[in-house]
Amino acid sequence: MLEIIAIILAILIAVVLVVLIYASTTRPDTFTYARSTRINAGPDKIAPLVNDFKQWGTWSPYEHRDPNLKRTYSGNPEGVGSVYAWEGNKNVGAGRMEILESTPRGIRIKLDFFAPFKANNVAEFTFTPQGGATEVVWAMTGKNVLIGKVMSVFMDMDKMVGTDFETGLASMKAAAESR
Repeated sequence: MLEIIAIILAILIAVVLVVLIYASTTRPDTFTYARSTRINAGPDKIAPLVNDFKQWGTWSPYEHRDPNLKRTYSGNPEGVGSVYAWEGNKNVGAGRMEILESTPRGIRIKLDFFAPFKANNVAEFTFTPQGGATEVVWAMTGKNVLIGKVMSVFMDMDKMVGTDFETGLASMKAAAESR
């Protein structure tokens, strides 16, 4: 009986090692997830929804996943230096965002996750006028650490994050077009 347990344990260890080696050697060291939409409004109607963290409740798909989400705002009320920290359930985790750059053409945000795992990413929103409309791109980039590489072996991370971005952009479109 002890031999069978040892064989099973050795097989499990081998499988884990194969997955780790495969993930670390075949997955990229960085990632970018991005989605875009066309909003029938100018950047002046759209940017305030991103530039003021208190406006995120009108469009962000993450704001409604925990009815007891704890939010903290600090720094500038909007724009560069504006800070938003959150702590919530397993669906939203905990983290902090700070606006690093804010121009009529885009907003760049430092995005730090503390839970359920640690990560330091950058979120960017770009606004490209197109006649009376605006092409809005929501992108997130970061370092693809080992846990992210392993997760990407079993899950389509681009689809998972991208679906959230699509939902958020659709809500942003509705909010901006109704202003």
